[in-house]
Amino acid sequence: MADLALDQIAEGKPVRIEKDGKGICVARVGDEVFAVADTCTHSEASLSEGDVTGFKIECWLHGAEFDLRTGEALTLPANIPLETYAVSIDGNAVTVEI
Repeated sequence: MADLALDQIAEGKPVRIEKDGKGICVARVGDEVFAVADTCTHSEASLSEGDVTGFKIECWLHGAEFDLRTGEALTLPANIPLETYAVSIDGNAVTVEI
């Protein structure tokens, strides 16, 4: 069963979903969709409220940036990577693998 529809994810506007008790931030970059843990590793801020530029997502609270492809913390104050999740797309159906 799909977690959400591809047309629900506007480029540059991340979406939060819940799956298996985890908050997940889903973001679209062109034809690709990425899924990372929704909580910033520096604070308890929701990354789905942040901004996406290229393959980076920025936490709205303190400005930490993460690579959507790898979860790597790119800027301080975060220095711990995000958990990442595999995403599959079938037509308009987007599924996040936990």
